[in-house]
Amino acid sequence: MIFHVAKKEIKETFRSGQFKWMFGIVAILSLVAVFISHKHWQEKNLQREQAQEHARELWLAQGATNPHNAAHYGTYAFKPQFPLSLIDPGVEKYTGISIFLEAHSRNEADNVAAADQTGLSRFGDLTPDFILLFIVPLMIIALGHHSITREKEQGTIRIIKTQGISNGQLVWGKWFGNYIPIALLTTFLFILAAVFIQDFNWKFLATMWLVYLVYFAIINAITLVVSSLTSNSGISLVMLLTIWIVSCLAVPKIASSYTNEKYPYPTRQEFESAVAEDKKQGIDGHDPWSEASKKLEQETLKTYQVNRLEDLPFNFDAFRMQKGEEHDAEIYFKHNEKLREVYQAQSKVYKNLAFLSPFLPTRFMSMSLANTDYATHWNFADLAEKHRVEMQRILNDNFAENSKLGEWNYRADASLLSEVPDFQFDAPKFNEVMSSNQSNLLILTVWLLFSFGLLFFVSTRI
Repeated sequence: MIFHVAKKEIKETFRSGQFKWMFGIVAILSLVAVFISHKHWQEKNLQREQAQEHARELWLAQGATNPHNAAHYGTYAFKPQFPLSLIDPGVEKYTGISIFLEAHSRNEADNVAAADQTGLSRFGDLTPDFILLFIVPLMIIALGHHSITREKEQGTIRIIKTQGISNGQLVWGKWFGNYIPIALLTTFLFILAAVFIQDFNWKFLATMWLVYLVYFAIINAITLVVSSLTSNSGISLVMLLTIWIVSCLAVPKIASSYTNEKYPYPTRQEFESAVAEDKKQGIDGHDPWSEASKKLEQETLKTYQVNRLEDLPFNFDAFRMQKGEEHDAEIYFKHNEKLREVYQAQSKVYKNLAFLSPFLPTRFMSMSLANTDYATHWNFADLAEKHRVEMQRILNDNFAENSKLGEWNYRADASLLSEVPDFQFDAPKFNEVMSSNQSNLLILTVWLLFSFGLLFFVSTRI
């Protein structure tokens, strides 16, 4: 009987002029969104590749040079653009795509796209994830708000029951009847995206597709619950729109404001002041007269059992600069770990508040699977810093091993620059992503069971 009810519902849905218009508009929006996102993805990817090649060419073009001058000349680490960012760009717009790697300083990511946009960008971008997260739930509400109330208003529910159809069969039949067209539309969007995307991992794409299908299953169940509990289609529509506003707009905003207030990040001025204060307590590679430098000098002379710096088997100036780099790296690591602790505390609050709305776990999982979340950006920044530290080590070691104290005019062979490898950043593995999203998976599962449980309960009360 469930199959017959669902079949009847699907036939009526596809005959409906309202559905044809909605389906056509959303399908066109999906096509436009994927096409625009693909064009932007191609342009940004080309720009990054060209910038990366240009930065490498400039680095190697220094030729024979003093290693420390090369360290200050610096180069860039570029974050790659991952394929599924075409579907969900996540926070890429706000985090920056490149980090300048130079001596003595850990820089933040630069080239933030949001900083170059006008005020009109506040109205949002037409991207596939926007359609999936906001537009499709509205479509589900428009299709399903009168599924049960219509039968009550027209008095046909008693006629249906005389055909031997139970309340449960009626409700679940209508659930499938409303859900199947939405599932087809979702599948169409993902197939369309897959056609445009190149070199993507099927596991990530298929999992993202399933996550959105679960999200829509929850929304559809809640829609049928409200339609079953009300006797008027207008009231049902107003209640469902209120639920949509609260779950998709209000809860995320409240969660964001609450976490920022409870666990605020330090201001840039506070962060830089704390770093500068810690730097004063350690070795400054350019200040041989500081207390820390003098202590290092005495320890080094004692270790190598010589009386003068000139008698050391290496250039102490370069050695001191490397020790200064290591000290600065420890300071930056310590203070960035404090920032990470704030981020983790905020993430924990977000995960706890995700129980308030299925929107939040779906949003987080979508960004994570697309590798456009904050966790991926943190990993990129950390790996860029490790690359910077290694780059400084290669340059300073060459300077120390191949020159004498005070020999600041030393020039290393151009081949030294080639020893500094290209920066590489790979996306996390599928198992890592799923492991980090266990709480989101749990919350989505709880929401699915809860909504289905409600649907089963109200089916006995019609």
